[in-house]
Amino acid sequence: MNLILQGLSADRPTIERIAAMASAARIVSINANAFRCEDVEFSEDLKQRINDECLAARLDCTFVNGERKLSDFKLVVMDMDSTLITIECIDEIADMQGLKPQVAEITEAAMRGEIEFRESLTRRVALLKGLDASALQRVYDERLKLSPGAEKMLDAVKAAGLKTLLVSGGFTYFTDRMKTRLGLDYTHSNVLEIVDGKLTGKVVGGIVDADEKKYTVERVCAELGISSKQAIVMGDGANDLKMMSISGMSVAFRAKPVVRAQADVALNFVGLDGVLPLFS
Repeated sequence: MNLILQGLSADRPTIERIAAMASAARIVSINANAFRCEDVEFSEDLKQRINDECLAARLDCTFVNGERKLSDFKLVVMDMDSTLITIECIDEIADMQGLKPQVAEITEAAMRGEIEFRESLTRRVALLKGLDASALQRVYDERLKLSPGAEKMLDAVKAAGLKTLLVSGGFTYFTDRMKTRLGLDYTHSNVLEIVDGKLTGKVVGGIVDADEKKYTVERVCAELGISSKQAIVMGDGANDLKMMSISGMSVAFRAKPVVRAQADVALNFVGLDGVLPLFS
């Protein structure tokens, strides 16, 4: 196996020290801040010790099969809020009502897995009742930013022939705009009910919870004629775990501890393009 070490900055002595822990045969520079330590030993104990060392050094570490290529996969699946983009849209919408602390508290509890997502979304959306729908455009224009490395990652996966799916417990207002802006192939999310230009505090139709996210990945894979094991799935919250569990590679991006613990890859410091050195 190989060990990929990467960070926003990575000094050579630290890389060499961690590579030595893994008894790496050699170190190859992938780019200025990413290194491949080749032919390493692997054990769960070693993985934990290297994880601890890398966390202290602000490095991301991933043990990978050196023969795996990006083109072995056919689909990249992304959560939206706090994964593809830096914000939680519903928290920022709530800020327009002066209710961000209350809504953000529910959001955090749901992402940690302490509240069932369906219940949490219903409670949060209800707090938005009466808000002018123009607040959605303000959030998009003023606050929505792509996560670091998002466009570079998407360019690379498209070039390798992979399709893209954005599946979100957020709202179509934002996923539709992301689809157009980024040239995504598929999106699926919740529909906020708007009557007379104001939010009613309700969602139209079914709620995109953990089960629906998993089903959406399965449905798109079936449409493409591929196995879910040919999908890379990226997320940050507990409601992403079910769709991550059926993937060929699960990526926890700046995620909650419960998600990092179960993912194949944890990117805590680098951007979304941190998946690319895993195939270099």
